[in-house]
Amino acid sequence: MKANVCVIFGGRSTEHEVAVISANQAMHALDAEKYNVVPLYITKQGVMYTGEKLFDIKNYKNMKTLLEGCEKAVLYNDGNGVVMEKLKKTVFSREKPVKIDVAVPVVHGTNVEDGTIQGWLETLGVPYAGCDVTSSALGMDKIAMKDVLAARGIPVLLCKCFYSREWFDNKDAVIEKIETLGYPVIIKPANLGSSIGISIAKDRDELIASIDEAAGYAEKILAEHAITKIREINCSVLGDFNSAKASVCEEPVAADGFLSYDKKYKEGAKGASKGMASTKRIIPAELDDDTTKKIQGYSVDTFKALGCAGVSRIDCMIDGDTNEIYVNEINTIPGSLAFYLWEKTGLSFTGLMDELVSIALRRAREKANLTFSFDTNLLELHGGTKGGKMGVK
Repeated sequence: MKANVCVIFGGRSTEHEVAVISANQAMHALDAEKYNVVPLYITKQGVMYTGEKLFDIKNYKNMKTLLEGCEKAVLYNDGNGVVMEKLKKTVFSREKPVKIDVAVPVVHGTNVEDGTIQGWLETLGVPYAGCDVTSSALGMDKIAMKDVLAARGIPVLLCKCFYSREWFDNKDAVIEKIETLGYPVIIKPANLGSSIGISIAKDRDELIASIDEAAGYAEKILAEHAITKIREINCSVLGDFNSAKASVCEEPVAADGFLSYDKKYKEGAKGASKGMASTKRIIPAELDDDTTKKIQGYSVDTFKALGCAGVSRIDCMIDGDTNEIYVNEINTIPGSLAFYLWEKTGLSFTGLMDELVSIALRRAREKANLTFSFDTNLLELHGGTKGGKMGVK
């Protein structure tokens, strides 16, 4: 009997369109002999839809027509498990809710990848692929991530962080703090991906413009000294915090050393449907064995330090002047699920999706052995609230 796998994608995120591309790739990669794929698309307004038209990426060019051909739906726990039910059912409809065996969130960015959807799935009680609430939140917050990695001895660049409110209240103080890093500096929203809101400033005027842009995307912002002679090397990790393996490394190609959102997703007409898989890259990266092993080791260490599961991509940097290696960030749900790295490692996209489903089910079995509630009802001890204390210490 086939398992029903619900692929959840979209959401109220600046990376909404990237998630649509990644999810469509993932849905087609799932083995049709093993799984019934159930799409659940979340619009930018937070409305959920399902339907066959969601499987064709070309349909998303006209969202009004697409949604008219789909049906609003909801996930809920009916006491026997999690089901998806279409909302517009007639009294004569015989269509029953679909039981969901595993959820695969393929979402990017704030309000979805940051632990929000993971918390919802935890509350529903459905096995789901990928990182849990804590690791998702840590992976999305670049500042919190740096603190965890630095505490574990994993090399990260020194940074200065501040809130957008601090910037608008006292720009001079923020500028003074950042300029201790030395120009050029790179400014980043602390909790976005896909290079959105990120820019490099070579002087004070550019710094002001860069912070103004980043403050439009996030409340928390970080600044780092920008490595001028940089090589970006990425590595994917698959597994969980107990057992994880690294893929081959890649080197994305950017003429100016900075891979912007447009370069990641918009270069060339084909990029619109291939997502991160369309980016120019060298796989495997042209590195000596020692450097490759160091980056793979740092990637696995990062994955485990944050308590990750499923598939992630860790982005590292090599300073060409010193040959020092730094972990830049982790993508807990990477664009295109980093399938192109695993294909070069010897694991097909279909095999990768099998692994994600398997890990999700294993984690659910392990979690089922933990105690989350006690078989008692404290409320039975109280006749009411009037004149009594409700067990408050």
